[in-house]
Amino acid sequence: MRVSFIGAHQRMVDAIMTQQATLAKTQQQVALGQRVITPSDDPVAAVRILGLEKTLAESAQYGRNADIATSRLQFEEQALADAGNVLDRVRELLIEANSAAVDDKGRSMIAAEVEARIAELEAIANRRDAGGEYLFAGFSTLSQPFVRSGASVLYQGDQGVRLQQVGPSQTVADGHSGAEVFGRIMTGNGTFVVAADPANTGSATLSTDSVTNAAAWVPGDYRIVFTSATAWEVRDAASAVVASGAYEGSGTIEFNGARIVLAGQPVAGDAFDVRPAGNEDIFTTLQDAVTALRSSTATPAGRVQFNAAAAAAIRQLETAGDHFLNVRADVGARLAVLDAVADTRADLEVELETEVGKLRDVDYAEAVSRMTRQYTALQAAQQSYVRYSQLSLFDYL
Repeated sequence: MRVSFIGAHQRMVDAIMTQQATLAKTQQQVALGQRVITPSDDPVAAVRILGLEKTLAESAQYGRNADIATSRLQFEEQALADAGNVLDRVRELLIEANSAAVDDKGRSMIAAEVEARIAELEAIANRRDAGGEYLFAGFSTLSQPFVRSGASVLYQGDQGVRLQQVGPSQTVADGHSGAEVFGRIMTGNGTFVVAADPANTGSATLSTDSVTNAAAWVPGDYRIVFTSATAWEVRDAASAVVASGAYEGSGTIEFNGARIVLAGQPVAGDAFDVRPAGNEDIFTTLQDAVTALRSSTATPAGRVQFNAAAAAAIRQLETAGDHFLNVRADVGARLAVLDAVADTRADLEVELETEVGKLRDVDYAEAVSRMTRQYTALQAAQQSYVRYSQLSLFDYL
């Protein structure tokens, strides 16, 4: 069989080019530190790598979401702590104002400070996070949630709570709505509220109230009426007497599973209303305290009414303080969840990156050895070509 010089020449050139391409590929793998650079290098591994990288990208996004939630919750926790400090200070002021040593002028000065504290609390309720979004606006994070209307502070946000996805099937709320934090504060003991009749002239005030037998409690409106300084009766909404008894000094009134303890001395005709508990926003509580502080206590009746209003405000502030602590506890629980999720996510990412490395990273020892063999083979092919190209009759003429 006759083999032409040109055909043999072309085959040798093709072999050299193939050796050069193979060597260049190996050199690229060594330079990049990657065994799989294109899917054609290892189709099965490439598909697996793409899947793992997608999971890693999702994990990174979950991490960013968690960072946003963590930041907002930390801002909220600080805001709640500051709000609690405001309530503690107002409570101290009311206790001070409820002393017989403080006159109307002194209470007016205290009222001025309470009004300043209301403004401070309003500013806390309108705080923003690091991104400039309002903390307590619900879904409407770009709109100011609390606005002043006369002596009132009104909530303009919504009831929504944003959820941040921090895992494939796990979400965490990144805050609370302003209505939940500052508005849904239970009144009384959570079951009923006791309020002195404004027309009372005796010195009796509420000391404590509680439900001793929940099964016996019948929700509704009741009125405790003192038929004399030493006798009382409880009437329901239809004015039917449901209980009665004697009152001695600091007396306990019990009916339908409820216990109400009064301090002081009532007079005939004094009354206390018992109504189902509801919710009251903190700004209304504080404004009612200011109204009470600015009322006159020049008369015994005025003094009794102020004492009752101050005592009610102090009790409601204690309830509000507990409410803020409960919300802070919820925030702390969410932050703990985010910490745990972050640890789990970090461990998972290490495992995923290790698996990607096993599939994609080059074995330097093997790759360098292969590159040396390929370089030697290329040199041999080049030298063979040089020798073959000199096999011509013209070289001997």
